[in-house]
Amino acid sequence: MCLCIACPFHLVFVTKYRHKVFTKKVLKDLHEIFADICRKMRVSLEEFDGERDHVHLLINYPPTQSVSKLVNALKGASSRRIRKKGYESICRALWGKNLWSPSYFAGSCGGAPLAKIREYIENQQTPN
Repeated sequence: MCLCIACPFHLVFVTKYRHKVFTKKVLKDLHEIFADICRKMRVSLEEFDGERDHVHLLINYPPTQSVSKLVNALKGASSRRIRKKGYESICRALWGKNLWSPSYFAGSCGGAPLAKIREYIENQQTPN
């Protein structure tokens, strides 16, 4: 999806209690879920990867949209949809309905070369 005017942002979401619950399969499903949510919100997901306890997203979104609303949609929907899948690693370590810590990192990428941020995200230590 091409956005004529877009703001690049680097988002990081951490699991509740920083529990190491993500496997390669869970991260693959999260990538698909985030891509679907972004499509529906007319946001471009440029890059995604993660480690056992957190994920990184590089997104382009229109400046008319609130970052907090975008984050709420991404975290809320992904939590509901990934928990429905009943992954053992998640069910065993995280009780209740929360997947994500309530906090998040959102950094504007206006000054940094996007290639460097993309490289950083691609080089995450994805679990086997």
